[in-house]
Amino acid sequence: MDDDTLIFTFFNEIGIVSQLSQAFLNRHLPDGLHSSHFATLNHLYRVGDGSTPLAIANAMQVTKATMTHTLSVLEKRELVQISSNPRDGRSKKVFLTPAGRAFRLEAIGEVTTAMATVASLFDRAELESSLPTLQRVRKILDAERTNRPGGD
Repeated sequence: MDDDTLIFTFFNEIGIVSQLSQAFLNRHLPDGLHSSHFATLNHLYRVGDGSTPLAIANAMQVTKATMTHTLSVLEKRELVQISSNPRDGRSKKVFLTPAGRAFRLEAIGEVTTAMATVASLFDRAELESSLPTLQRVRKILDAERTNRPGGD
C-alpha cells in the first residue's frame, strides 16, 4: 500500500468508526436525546462549569446557532442552567445541573453496558494498546484545528 492510500485508509476508518459509534450512541442514550446533547454535557463535565455558549461551540466545532439550539434543548430538560455572565451582561454562562450530571452518568452506564458486547470481541490489551495512537491523533488534529491561519 502506498503512503497516500495508507493515509486515506487510516483516516477513512476513523471516520467510519466515528459515524457508526455516533449512531450506536444515539440508539442507547436515555430519554431520546442525541449524541450532540451527550457530547455537550460531557464537554461541560470535563472542562468545568461556566463556559460561554461560543466557547462550547468552538470546542465542539459547530456554529453558535447550532450550539444555542443544543443548549436550549438541554435547558428545557433541566440538564443545564444558562445564566448571564456577571462580568459581561451581553454573554451567557452554562452550568451543569445536578440532573445533567446524573443524566451523564446514566448515559455512560447504558452505553458502556451496550458497548460491552462489542468490546468483548477484543482482547483488553488490544484495546489498551490502541489508545495512545488514537489519543495522539486527536491531539494532533485538535492542535492543527486551533493553530491554522483563520482557525478558531
